[in-house]
Amino acid sequence: MSVGPVGGVSALPPLQTIQPLRSGEPAQSFGARLETALGQVNTAQTQATQSARAWEMGRENDLAAVMVEQQVASLGFQLTLNVRNKALGAYRDIMNMPL
Repeated sequence: MSVGPVGGVSALPPLQTIQPLRSGEPAQSFGARLETALGQVNTAQTQATQSARAWEMGRENDLAAVMVEQQVASLGFQLTLNVRNKALGAYRDIMNMPL
């Protein structure tokens, strides 16, 4: 017995992988990487909101795909929040170090 994909779950875009830096390529700055990551989280949240609105209005019939998009957006937001909290904790630790 084989199990096929659930609704629109197979239509999700593949996760992006980080490519190793090759010699001669300019390194992307931390700020640029952070901006890209925040943009991806924002895009996921926007897509989840639009998908939920489409479900509520009856234009979307696949509840599983809507829920998956909601979970992807939620996990992205939680990761962003945890990274922010770790960065603030590190900043506080550095500021409390005696000179």
